[in-house]
Amino acid sequence: MDASQDIPDAVSVLEHLLRRHSMGPRQLALPGPGQEELLLAARVAMRAPDHERLVPFRLIVVPDERRAELAGLFERFALRSGKTAAEARDEARRAWNGPALIALAARIDSTVATVPVHEQWIAVGGALTNFMNALHLMGYGAKMLSGRKAADPEITGAICEPGETLVGWIAVGTPTAAARARGDDDPRQVLRVWSRAFAR
Repeated sequence: MDASQDIPDAVSVLEHLLRRHSMGPRQLALPGPGQEELLLAARVAMRAPDHERLVPFRLIVVPDERRAELAGLFERFALRSGKTAAEARDEARRAWNGPALIALAARIDSTVATVPVHEQWIAVGGALTNFMNALHLMGYGAKMLSGRKAADPEITGAICEPGETLVGWIAVGTPTAAARARGDDDPRQVLRVWSRAFAR
């Protein structure tokens, strides 16, 4: 049976997904996704492979009224890291990346014997991919942003619940330019037939 028969215009959907590339915050303009669109994308994120359905991730929307607070956290981190005042102000401006900004937190539970930690991290990555693909299918551009500040105790303490790890932030908005591929994707680089044992 052709599985694509169950999917409306499957070829068009797949072709559209093949055009997904990360878009820098400077290429993202208003409007951004609304609450219902974010809820739909989050629901798609929850369809990622997830052994025992632990849902080891959380998506935290940064509302516009709290962007200044986030900017202060970024600025203080930069100053603690030895940046100049001017560099710290540049770091603070990253709190306004994209019309919508969503933090991604992982909630990895090492006490779950049946689901190893690496499987839980795979679920987090799958959720991120599904979330960004859903936004792309809605017509938005997005980029995952991280860096050393995602591990800063003051920043993680302000955003995360106890036991969570801050992965980074997803900037989302309407693309103002065409997405550009970094190179040709050759699926033969990643898809192999098991034909021999590899030397170790």
